[in-house]
Amino acid sequence: MASSAAAPDTPGRRVPTRDEFAEVSQSPEFARLRKNFRGFAFPLTVAFLVWYFAFVLLSAYAKDFMATPFIGNVNIGIFLGLLQFVTTFALTALYIRHANKNLDPLANQIRAKMEGEA
Repeated sequence: MASSAAAPDTPGRRVPTRDEFAEVSQSPEFARLRKNFRGFAFPLTVAFLVWYFAFVLLSAYAKDFMATPFIGNVNIGIFLGLLQFVTTFALTALYIRHANKNLDPLANQIRAKMEGEA
């Protein structure tokens, strides 16, 4: 079904066949790409979810603790809620840095090989 014709939106680009995709998905390069992604994404996802659900559970069951004044009129609950946003932005920045350094070069190498550029 798939051919080596160029995709309509990218003139001159070779489109790999289904068999070529299957072959590359079994390659050591692709395995390394998956390992690099999973090694970063899964632990940080678990850590963030633990942190997020801890905040939710504290909000629901530790109301006195969350209402404790922290800095001026800001209580621990507000502080931890704002920290959720900070954590989200920090994890996004870390992922971008990780992807640029460890994932994108591998993905570009695999894509170039698939499109016949390497």
